[in-house]
Amino acid sequence: MVAGISLVYDLAIGLALLAATDRFASLFGVVVPEPRLFVTLTGLFLVCVGLGYAQPMRNPEHHRAYLWIFGPLLKGAGAVVFIAYYAGGDSPSSYLLFAATDGTLALATAGALAMNQHTAD
Repeated sequence: MVAGISLVYDLAIGLALLAATDRFASLFGVVVPEPRLFVTLTGLFLVCVGLGYAQPMRNPEHHRAYLWIFGPLLKGAGAVVFIAYYAGGDSPSSYLLFAATDGTLALATAGALAMNQHTAD
């Protein structure tokens, strides 16, 4: 189940970055970085990470490495980065929403994997 939630989460944010860059940025009170190449690459990265969860959903035991890397490692590190930038005064408080969602998904994935249950699918 965690992999399915992560698939939807990453895919939705990636597509929003690609299709509605200005609107998405304005929702969070930030300006779109220039050059936009960085936003486009980030959106593409998130779409691919999201789609990458399709295989672990079908066979989580076989794709445990993907779940560890893109769950606890990437989403956990992302949560730390969002919090650090907010604490340093370089990001708006709206970024704490990403810290909370990334952190929650990181912990949920780690918990499912550590318990060696098939709930990571």
